[in-house]
Amino acid sequence: MMQTGIFSGYFPYDLKKTCEVIRGHNFNTVQLDLHFKDMDLSTGNITKEKCKVIRETFRDHHLPISATSCYTNIVHPDPERRKQLLTHFKEVLANAQYLGSPYVCSETGTFDTESDWVHHPKNKTEEGWDDCRTVIADLAQHAYDHGSVFLLETYVNNVVGSVEETLRMFAEVDHPGLGLIMDPTNYFEDHNIGKMDETLNHVFDALSDKICLAHAKDVKSSVDMGEKHSDIGDEDAAESHTFRGVGAIELPAPGLGDLNYDLYLQRLAKKHPNIPMIIEHLEEADVPRAKAFLDGKLRENGC
Repeated sequence: MMQTGIFSGYFPYDLKKTCEVIRGHNFNTVQLDLHFKDMDLSTGNITKEKCKVIRETFRDHHLPISATSCYTNIVHPDPERRKQLLTHFKEVLANAQYLGSPYVCSETGTFDTESDWVHHPKNKTEEGWDDCRTVIADLAQHAYDHGSVFLLETYVNNVVGSVEETLRMFAEVDHPGLGLIMDPTNYFEDHNIGKMDETLNHVFDALSDKICLAHAKDVKSSVDMGEKHSDIGDEDAAESHTFRGVGAIELPAPGLGDLNYDLYLQRLAKKHPNIPMIIEHLEEADVPRAKAFLDGKLRENGC
């Protein structure tokens, strides 16, 4: 049976209260965000001892950690900023083994200077590709050297933004330190949002064997062509948690869009019957509804 989980970052409290609230919603796994009101987990301050405290506190609340978030623009166009971001990323990779899961998650970034979420022409050039591949290969090796795995999450506006680009990256960085997060909503654009089942089947036909973790949000067309964010009630929230889509696509919470969840779960369960399903793109007040929706779909599909 698939486990229903959630990003811990949607609960902006100290470590113990975060665990208490998440467990109070009857979740039994989390994707860990390294943000707690009572801990300094900035670059240079992530230690083995702190990681063990986090791991055991979640364990005490019967919430095994499925993966750790480190969503970062790994190809940031400013060299100094990129160095800072990758230094932090490598610190998280080096400590993931002490958090109870080897998996550390990020998308592949964009060369845009203003946003981590919008397309930039360089993203689709061989120069941009080579740059990104070099970074990913380095992160995969660093992960492997420290007993962890970099989980790549495809997103349409990033360098790795399609099924074909995902396959190419895994072919060119064929490494045990690299895995894949499955979030089918990230493969939709204006040109294929009307081809729901065809697109979902294409994604799973190509990528099923690379999946290590799965996400649960939704997708639908949008008349607002700008970059969309939501106020989730936490002024310190990471952009990855406030982001709700850009251009012709909106990415709301599960059950609020047009994703064919029945087909998604059926295809996912064929090769990954026990995979954690991590809910995202919501505010805390919407958690009960979103969990009830996902639990209902898992029951309906025998997952």
